[in-house]
Amino acid sequence: MALCFAVCPQGFVKAENIFINTPKTTLMLTANEGGTPRIHYYGSRITPAQGHEVLDAMSINYDAYPAFGRNSFDETALSVTHADGNMTTELAITGTRTEGDLTIISLKDKAYEFYVDLYYKANDKSDVIETWTVIRNGEKKPIRLEQYASGVMTFRQEGAWITHFHGAWGQEARMTEEPLSAGLKTIVNHDGVRAGMDDRAEVMISLDGKPQENSGRVVGAALCWTGNYKIRLDTRGLYRHTLIAGIDDLHTAYTLKPGETFQTPELALAYSTEGKGGVSRAFHRWGRAGKLHNGRGLRDILLNSWEGVYMNVNQEVCEQMMDGVKELGGELFVVDDGWFGRKYRRTDDTQGLGDWITDTEKLPNGVPALLKAAEDRGLKFGIWIEPEMTNSKSELFEDHPDWVVAHPTRELSKGRGGTQLVLDMSNPKVQDFVVGIVDNLVKENPHLYYIKWDCNMSMNNFGSSYLTADKQSHLFVDFHLGLRKALERIRAAHPNLVIQLCSSGGGRVNWGFLPYFDEFWCSDNTDAQQRLFIQWGTSHFFPTMAMAQHVSASPNHQTGRIIPLKFRFDVAMTGRLGMEMKPSDLNDREREYAKQAVAFYKEIRPVIQLGDQYRLLSPYEGNGFCSEMFVNEDKSEAVFFCYKFENYVGLQTPRWHMAGLDPDATYQLTEFGSTERQHYFEGKNFSGRFLMETGFDANLSGQFGSRVIRLRKV
Repeated sequence: MALCFAVCPQGFVKAENIFINTPKTTLMLTANEGGTPRIHYYGSRITPAQGHEVLDAMSINYDAYPAFGRNSFDETALSVTHADGNMTTELAITGTRTEGDLTIISLKDKAYEFYVDLYYKANDKSDVIETWTVIRNGEKKPIRLEQYASGVMTFRQEGAWITHFHGAWGQEARMTEEPLSAGLKTIVNHDGVRAGMDDRAEVMISLDGKPQENSGRVVGAALCWTGNYKIRLDTRGLYRHTLIAGIDDLHTAYTLKPGETFQTPELALAYSTEGKGGVSRAFHRWGRAGKLHNGRGLRDILLNSWEGVYMNVNQEVCEQMMDGVKELGGELFVVDDGWFGRKYRRTDDTQGLGDWITDTEKLPNGVPALLKAAEDRGLKFGIWIEPEMTNSKSELFEDHPDWVVAHPTRELSKGRGGTQLVLDMSNPKVQDFVVGIVDNLVKENPHLYYIKWDCNMSMNNFGSSYLTADKQSHLFVDFHLGLRKALERIRAAHPNLVIQLCSSGGGRVNWGFLPYFDEFWCSDNTDAQQRLFIQWGTSHFFPTMAMAQHVSASPNHQTGRIIPLKFRFDVAMTGRLGMEMKPSDLNDREREYAKQAVAFYKEIRPVIQLGDQYRLLSPYEGNGFCSEMFVNEDKSEAVFFCYKFENYVGLQTPRWHMAGLDPDATYQLTEFGSTERQHYFEGKNFSGRFLMETGFDANLSGQFGSRVIRLRKV
């Protein structure tokens, strides 16, 4: 909520101080008419009466949206080439207004009919503030946006650290933590299609030195954009840090005709005095409150066919896997890649993408027969597609070679299988085609419950047969605006269809996608030991209910590592539980354990998927142990997980400490499926304060030891 003063005509106000409040935080700006908006404070919630304290302390006084042309020695958020060739912009406030939970600061260039509105949205169900800009060309000729960031935030603190995330296929969301030193720190993505494939568009700034999980002042920032982005952190001296985030300005100059507007993606911000974990929980609540599609619905336990049979799908083998997951207590079966293709049958990854016609040699009675087989077993049914892609060996490419991203004068650079290409989502005909893939599947299979939406290629080529010559630099942006239009149409037509976001694993994990998706695939790497690191990093900004985590075979298909089934289940149960194997490969003892684990997960699922997550002992500490826990909203129930993933002589199990409990409540502890020696705590009662402050011993012996302890308020 924004608080302004001195109401003027037309709903505008001449504002001295503006307070944008969430339940626990405040962003304070000044917006004096004729001047530029200034950021003065972002932290714990304050009252308007305390505004003088902020100004008297002179802690921050920075331009909320710096434009190139005046005082341009700082990093800028906006750079424009005006219709007459002038590359300078000087913005001044023309008014401020509030619309519900929105605060809008309107600016105009002092010499041109060029307008910028700064939007700030306060969320009353979480401590997240969203900011974005709307840019309008009121000039008589086209203008060119060279740089158009979403938002700016500045901090004044010596000794600040940054936490950011990077990786590659099979090792997503690797966490790096380092001090912010003088100079410019830049985090970018140039993939073109997969914004989360390498570096990720989320950072945390710890204001009290080295980041702590559950203590200290931390600011989190996440750019909600599905394409190329740039996050800049400009540190001047030792203490002033300015964050500017938005669409990457490399090869993305954007022309606006007279009267046209451009809206930047949202930059989401959260502040907490409860360390990185407090910021994480704010983002998780924000997602569950509406940013994530169906953020309050529990997710099903599924079996995905990929690692079980890869592309060798057929009716018989799918029914065998359905029987297996049904026996284990699963709720959903998903057939992955390999079910389609007519002229170019999808028997490997070199052909068939784009030809979404059932391969009747594999499935003589089509997808409806698979769905019926699932329904006959009491299971829901899902299917894999990769709608934005094609192969050069496909009927689609033969019919529409101009639909792929490429310049017609250049030889095609191809991806997976030596033939994969990206469809041009800026083209409305391609958008219609992509929407039609989903519409046709649902029309043929009215009870289709789930789609796994994949994306396995970067934009290796650049160029659009649809965009005109003067708009080729729009491609990196218009591809994603077109994709969003398609997703909006799909969601409007199929609001209850569960859709998983997959992209060579976790290559598209970004809040810009999640209004259209129920969950995402964290990584193609299903090795439980490495998943501890992948899931740990991912959870910093994304809720566990959206994190698809599967129990796979041993030896693992990616690493060859042999890991006990209990450890694999215990790691996978901290998100949306699933399986990635042939259940028939389990022996009798393993099958019985899997049944028990699935049944137990159903009991704790509301706490895991809808509760608050507390990361405790990090796997990055280098001692071979890890722990985390989940607590429901009224703190009446919690689940604690701990793991040992290394083993050597003298490696002692740490004393475990919990978090997030009611300190004055009494909890009874029970352990699920332990292979370790039973400890004193089984069935005993402890105060929440004791468990958090004093902790308890629970030994983990041997490599891949793990415990799952359930806590219920007495």
